[in-house]
Amino acid sequence: MKTAGIVLAGGLSSRFGSPKAFAEWEGRPFYEVSLTALSPFCEESIIVTRPELVERFPEGMHVTTDIEPFRGEGPIAGILSGMEKLCAEHYIVLPCDMPFMTADVVGRLLECHSSGVTAVVLDGKYHPLVSIWDAGTLPGLREALENGKRRVMDVQEKHGVRWIEGELLTEDDARRTFMNANTPDVLERS
Repeated sequence: MKTAGIVLAGGLSSRFGSPKAFAEWEGRPFYEVSLTALSPFCEESIIVTRPELVERFPEGMHVTTDIEPFRGEGPIAGILSGMEKLCAEHYIVLPCDMPFMTADVVGRLLECHSSGVTAVVLDGKYHPLVSIWDAGTLPGLREALENGKRRVMDVQEKHGVRWIEGELLTEDDARRTFMNANTPDVLERS
């Protein structure tokens, strides 16, 4: 059963001030942290980003942009675009802005996945982009975008999402593990 990884790196990073994919934590770019967390479980992974950022990734890295006609339509477009580029039974999706994500967490989430969509909730806060999607969800992603529906959780609910408590996925500080680095000062405090 083939599993592919999708790293979402197409956000505008307006609060961060520069593209978050290239921000660094302990000398490693954020996108690399996500790819490293995916690598033990995925035969191949792809980064979905904005057209103007493609050239900034190292040569030979599997990078793509949103497919037409959904360019710039948010994370749902990114997930769909990654799924259309890589053929797999399951897709593990990570955002590029979680610099404390680990392979252990991804592995535990994968163990919890049975069908449809599995995603993370922590202390009542949903993390829909830390998720696993079955290939069978692809038509639903496309249909949502065609109907102007861009909210990730709405699409996940349509596919019977199973929410996994983040505390069960890590032995470390779960709040830190699932923290989105939305502003540079968040890293300074970590």
